Amino acid sequence: MRKIIHEELSGAIIGVAMEVLNELKPGLDEKLYERAMTIELKRRGHEITVQKSFPVFYRGELIGNLLPDLIVNDAVIVDPKVVTCFTEAHVAQMIGYLNITGLDLALLLNFKNSRLEWKRVLRPLEAGEQKAPDLRA
Repeated sequence: MRKIIHEELSGAIIGVAMEVLNELKPGLDEKLYERAMTIELKRRGHEITVQKSFPVFYRGELIGNLLPDLIVNDAVIVDPKVVTCFTEAHVAQMIGYLNITGLDLALLLNFKNSRLEWKRVLRPLEAGEQKAPDLRA
């Protein structure tokens, strides 16, 4: 069986997101959910980094900075959304964030409806990294 990356931490983050959604109700601005999650995650003893700046280089030249919404325990990027549904663009953005930060997991959280939706996004393996064998093949 394949190990789930940051299973306990991601479960705790999703639980906090559900609690925030139940309290605030759906459809508010993304930043309000982000702030509420920051308060609740800190209250539960997690380390939260808001909009940490990561430099982005192209051929050795600094071209700008990446600012992920939240990083929890220096391990998981959290991106609150209020959207009809997650798109390939949302996933691609998280993959870009993971590649720049070197982190392995991002969580997309959708606060649009009364039921929280979430998506786990993993950093793609780099050339030369070992991939777990597919035991179902």
